[in-house]
Amino acid sequence: MKKILLSFLTMTVFFSAQSADYLITDYGVGNDSTKMNTRIIQAIIDKASENGGGTIVIPKGVYLSGALFFKPNTKLKLMEGAELKGSDNINDYPLIPSRMEGRSIYYYAALVNAYHVDNFGISGPGTIDGNGLKYWKYFWAVRDSMSHIGKSATNLQVHRPRLLFIWGCNNVKIENVKLHNSGFWTTHLYECNNVLIDGCDIRSPFKPVKAPSTDGVDIDVCKDVTIRNTYLSVNDDAVCLKGGKGWNAQTLRENGIVENVLVENCTFGDSHGVLTLGSECIHAKNIILRNCKVDCDVPLLRLKMRPDTYQVYEDITIENVTGRCRSIIEMKPWTQFFTLEGSNAKPFAIVRNISISKIKVKCDIVGDLAGNPMDQVSNILLKNIDVTAKDPEFKCKYTGVKTENVVVNGVPLVMK
Repeated sequence: MKKILLSFLTMTVFFSAQSADYLITDYGVGNDSTKMNTRIIQAIIDKASENGGGTIVIPKGVYLSGALFFKPNTKLKLMEGAELKGSDNINDYPLIPSRMEGRSIYYYAALVNAYHVDNFGISGPGTIDGNGLKYWKYFWAVRDSMSHIGKSATNLQVHRPRLLFIWGCNNVKIENVKLHNSGFWTTHLYECNNVLIDGCDIRSPFKPVKAPSTDGVDIDVCKDVTIRNTYLSVNDDAVCLKGGKGWNAQTLRENGIVENVLVENCTFGDSHGVLTLGSECIHAKNIILRNCKVDCDVPLLRLKMRPDTYQVYEDITIENVTGRCRSIIEMKPWTQFFTLEGSNAKPFAIVRNISISKIKVKCDIVGDLAGNPMDQVSNILLKNIDVTAKDPEFKCKYTGVKTENVVVNGVPLVMK
């Protein structure tokens, strides 16, 4: 009986510690929005973890910080009117082992980082703001200067931090929070399982300065990811599936499949693609986008086909989407920074089992399917679709694509 009581008391203390709130202003963080708070907020995170866990609470106000690293049993909450604002000095983000553009490399930490923190969570209704304007201006300045000498600048040459980087975490929840103005990708999930993004507002601007490469959610070698009730408008792909690139990417341990992704009840503003597979994706399976609204000039489903990477895109469902977009589906070669690194490999893609149905949109063109010469396409079905299109043509060079009850400008679509 005594042992049982001690065990019960131990569990009570543990769960009490788990649920503790650490209000940052109780630990010396002031309301001066120009003062860097990285060290003291990090000390609060460390203290919470050492005490068994807790939630780091950001109250109303603006709090400036560089990279923060969340520890086991810690979470982040931003109250109404709270803003965690990222430093615009890249020196406030250490260069550490990371993952970018389908490769495991050293790169700069994000503003909010969680490495192998199961049950990690971020909740609102406050804001995490990347304060990205200085980074965006720098990117365009570097790109313009390189173009003047006949060269192109890569994303990685222009050093910018992501907003969130969550690596190797299970059971992640990001809820009711605003994720704005990232310097680089907004939300990067790598090697995570069972992730929920719910009720969030994810955006970056197109003017007066474009926010380059500020992808909304990058899902990189992850399984069981749900995005729902979320608004996304960013100056790159809104939801992007990744997993590796290169002629031997499928053989490397750090790469892998993206599987079981559900995007539902979301609204999409301007971006470069609503749901994009690529430009670093070796295998995506069981992907669903449903019950969404779009108001953008980009494809609903965008397939980026890398001629230097073996790719498999399969079991994809798009259904019940309304609004305005550029096209329903686009499949085109993606040759940015193409390289076979001296290999004689001849990579190709397999694209199969795609269903697109219950679509009612205004668009520029119905679709454009023309990948790389060796790509294999089968069992793509467009069904119960009603579109008003500026160009009623459906460009498709594959026999494995079928249509059923597809109406364009009031006339049934006839495949040519």
